[in-house]
Amino acid sequence: MNKNSLFKTPDGKSHTFTFFLVASLFLLWGFCNGMIDVMDKHFQQELHLTLSQSAWVQFAHYLGYFLMALPAGWLATKLGYKGGIIAGLLMVAVGGLWFIPATHIASFWAFLVGVCMIAAGLTFLETIANPYTTVLGDPQYGATRINLAQSFNGIGWVFGPIAGAMFFYSKDASGHGTGSQTLWIPYAGVAVVVIILAGIFYFVNVPDIKMKDDYNLDDSADQTSHSIWKHPHFVMAVVAQFLYVAAQSGIFSFFINYMTSQVPAIPQSWDSGMLHGWFEASKSGVLSLSDSGAAKLASLGFIFFLAGRFSGAAILRKYDAHKVLGIYGLINVILCFLVFSKLGWISVSAVFLSYFFMSIMFPTIFALGIYGLGVRAKRASSYIVMAIMGGAILPKLMGYIADQTDMSRGFVVPLVCFAFVSYYGFNWSKFSKAQSAGKISTTSGH
Repeated sequence: MNKNSLFKTPDGKSHTFTFFLVASLFLLWGFCNGMIDVMDKHFQQELHLTLSQSAWVQFAHYLGYFLMALPAGWLATKLGYKGGIIAGLLMVAVGGLWFIPATHIASFWAFLVGVCMIAAGLTFLETIANPYTTVLGDPQYGATRINLAQSFNGIGWVFGPIAGAMFFYSKDASGHGTGSQTLWIPYAGVAVVVIILAGIFYFVNVPDIKMKDDYNLDDSADQTSHSIWKHPHFVMAVVAQFLYVAAQSGIFSFFINYMTSQVPAIPQSWDSGMLHGWFEASKSGVLSLSDSGAAKLASLGFIFFLAGRFSGAAILRKYDAHKVLGIYGLINVILCFLVFSKLGWISVSAVFLSYFFMSIMFPTIFALGIYGLGVRAKRASSYIVMAIMGGAILPKLMGYIADQTDMSRGFVVPLVCFAFVSYYGFNWSKFSKAQSAGKISTTSGH
């Protein structure tokens, strides 16, 4: 391909500016998700919750996605890409500002409402932005573009835990936690940013490009017979996305719990220089990571995640997306088994490597699921986003297993989830009756 074909559609128009403007949305929800992932431990401490109980934070977050996915898909069809994005941004702003009164209410339910409201706004952005990136250039590189855009999501995820550590685990001069009083600050900042972004989108041109219809779903004579639910590659993508987000959410939300309870004893010499203050003596007297230190360390995990996204975008230019998905899923099954087996620093390393190899899964499943669905891709997108509800349900199971045993054993849940993702990747050609997402060739009657 030539150097511009990544963002140039077959009609010769370049959409580079539009792509990077939309990519800024990925950074936004990555930042919000990154903060959510270090919030659980804060509430465990402040409200004396178990791991399973603190997973209500994830439940509220993904409930917002579940409730708004179909309305978002419907509004995206009515309002177009531009109108849907602006609506989503304004909803995120309302959710962010809600954290100001929620801090004064100081009840768990009030914070959960704010989490759910922001997630509802993010649903609009994900439902619209994910499929939109796949049409902003040569159709052959749709999976590459969505992974590149999701790389910006990874950048936001790096800085989200840093903000969470700063405001959720802050302490006053006497050493008492002040996170309950400062938790609203980063969310109010997000509200200001999204209001500015909404203004920018209002004034710029956002073309409403139609996706290629490989299965003739747009043919008026076949509107009934060609339902999206009759395409196994889409149906299985919904299941795969449900399980992938469940695995991702469980690993991300319990990262701090794992690092503060399962990491081997820390040498005393580490508690110096830039790392000073990251550690504290455990109940048994050995040096271990503190909650704040583990929250900061979560950013390292997201750096692995980001590296996986950028390298994945390059890999997907050369290799079939479904095969890469299958291989990465299989590797994560092995890594979760290593964590489950409690092998000390090997298991700790496996946690970080799992971030790298799960990085391409969400966008790749998304691209494979909506491939060839034409104008119905917006509706299909809403169902795939709805599947994010997996992140609300299965982490509670992971937390329950951890409460009954320990955090390492809880990794059996993402292990099973990644096994199905791998199965979907290796069998996508059979489900779609296509050779690859880059060069689709459907058989008659499909």
